[in-house]
Amino acid sequence: MNRSRLAPLAVAAALLLAPPAAEAAQLQAGAAKVDITDRHAAPVNDPLYAKALVLRSGEATAVIITLDAVAIGELGRVRNSFLPNVRARLETELQIRPSHVLVNASHCHGIVCEDVEQRAVEAVKAAWSNLAPVRVGAGRGREDRIMENRRLKLKDGRETDVRHAYALPRDEDVVGIGPIDPEIGLLRLDREDGQPLAVVYNFACHPIQGVPSRGNTADIIGFASRTIEENLGGGALAVFLQGCCGDINPAMYKDIHNPRDAEPLGNMLGLSALRAWRTIATRDRGELKVIHQTIALPRATDLEQRIAALEAEQTRLLRSLKGTSLNFKTFLPLLVQYQTSGDFPSSPSHRYLHEKSLGREGLGKLDEENRTNSERYLQNIHTMEELTRLQVNRDLLKKHQAANAAAGKPVVDAEVMGIRIGDFVLVTFPGELTVEIGLGIKARAPGPFTFVAACTNGYLYYAPTAEQRNNTGFAQEDCDCLLAPQWQAIYDRAVDAILEKL
Repeated sequence: MNRSRLAPLAVAAALLLAPPAAEAAQLQAGAAKVDITDRHAAPVNDPLYAKALVLRSGEATAVIITLDAVAIGELGRVRNSFLPNVRARLETELQIRPSHVLVNASHCHGIVCEDVEQRAVEAVKAAWSNLAPVRVGAGRGREDRIMENRRLKLKDGRETDVRHAYALPRDEDVVGIGPIDPEIGLLRLDREDGQPLAVVYNFACHPIQGVPSRGNTADIIGFASRTIEENLGGGALAVFLQGCCGDINPAMYKDIHNPRDAEPLGNMLGLSALRAWRTIATRDRGELKVIHQTIALPRATDLEQRIAALEAEQTRLLRSLKGTSLNFKTFLPLLVQYQTSGDFPSSPSHRYLHEKSLGREGLGKLDEENRTNSERYLQNIHTMEELTRLQVNRDLLKKHQAANAAAGKPVVDAEVMGIRIGDFVLVTFPGELTVEIGLGIKARAPGPFTFVAACTNGYLYYAPTAEQRNNTGFAQEDCDCLLAPQWQAIYDRAVDAILEKL
C-alpha cells in the first residue's frame, strides 16, 4: 500500500487513541475594596482605594492588588517595605505565595493614609472570603481622546517634553510627537448567574490632570472606575492596571484657560471600557498561570558624562544672553505695540509721512532700535526657559548618579511577572515604561489579548527606550532614569520568554 496514504490514517488513529487534553479547572474569584484616603492631609475631592482581586483555579492562586497611589515604594506614602510586608502577611495568614502577589499603582498623585499597608491586607482578606466560581472572558476597547504623547520632536533632532515644571518650546521648533496606545485591555469576570463580579482594565496614561478644587483625588482612574462600577451595579468592582504611561500625558495638560478637571476624561475612559466589556463572551473555565522572576538590569554608568554635556549646554546658553536697555515693564508694551501696529507702531501714519517729506528718519530709527531690543529680550526669555528645563533635568541626573554610586553594585534587581487568566495575559515592570515599549511587546506577543502593566511590584523610576535614553534633548524620561540603555534588550528578552511559557 502507498505509504503516503498510510500517514494521514496513522495520525488520525493517534488522535483518536490519545487521552483528552486536561481541561482547565473552574476559576474562582473574589473582589473587594477599602478606602485608603488620607482625610487629614488635604481637602478630599474623591476617595482613593486599595482594591483586591483574588483568583484561584485548582492548586493555583493569584492576588492582584491595585492602589490609588503614585508608586509602590520610593515616592509618596507607600514605603519600600510595603511589598515585602504585605506579601509576608498574606503568606502567613492565607498561605498565598509571595511570588503570586501582584501590586500595581495607578500612578495618581493622591495622598494615601499612613496605614495603607494594613488596609491593603484587609482588602485581600475580604476578597478571599468572597471567593466564588466565575465565568471569564478577555477583550479590548479603545480610547484615544483623553491622552497625548508628551515627547516633542524638534527640528534639530532632539526631543523635549511637556511638563508643568518648565515651559514648552517654541511652536516653530516642534516638528512631531510620539505615539499613544489607545487600547484598553479588559478582563471580564462574571458570577455564575451572569452578574458582573469584576472588570480588570489596563490603559496607558498619567492620571495627573487634577480637579478644579485641587483636592485629594484618584484622578482620571478614580472617575473611570466609578463610571464602570455605577453602570454595572451589584457591587461589581473596576480594577485598574496602569499601562506604559511613562511619556503619556492627559489631553490638554497645559491648558491655561480652563480649570484642570480629570472627571470628563475619566468618564470617557470608563464608558469606552464598558462599551467593549459588553462585547466580551465568557466561559465557565479559564486557565490561571503565574510566572515570576527577578532580572538584573544594568545601572547607568554614563551619568557623569550626560551631566557634563548638559552643563556645557547651560554654559553655551548663558553666553548667548545679550544685553538690552529694556526690562519686562518696557518690553511687554513694546511687544504688543510692534506686533499689532503694522508699519506705523510709534505714531499715526501721517507723522511718518510728514517726517519722510522733510527727509527725516527719527521714527524709523526708533522703530529699528525698539525691534532689535525687543527681539533680544524675547530671545533671552526663550534662553531662560531652556535653562530652566535643563536645570530641572540636571537635578534628576544628579539624583540618580548619587543613587547608583551608593548602590554598591552595577545592576538593579527588577521583578517581572507574567499572569494568564483565561485568554487575558499580562506582563509587568516595576517602573514607568514609555509607550513604545508596550506597543513593541504587544506586537510581538503570541496571544491576541496580551497587555503590559507598569508601576508594578516596586518602582525604578522611568524606563525609556534605549533611543530615548540617549536623547541629547534631556526630557524627563531620559533623566529621571537610573538604568543604562541596555536595560531594554534584557527586559524584552525576559518578557518574550515569559509570554512563550504562558
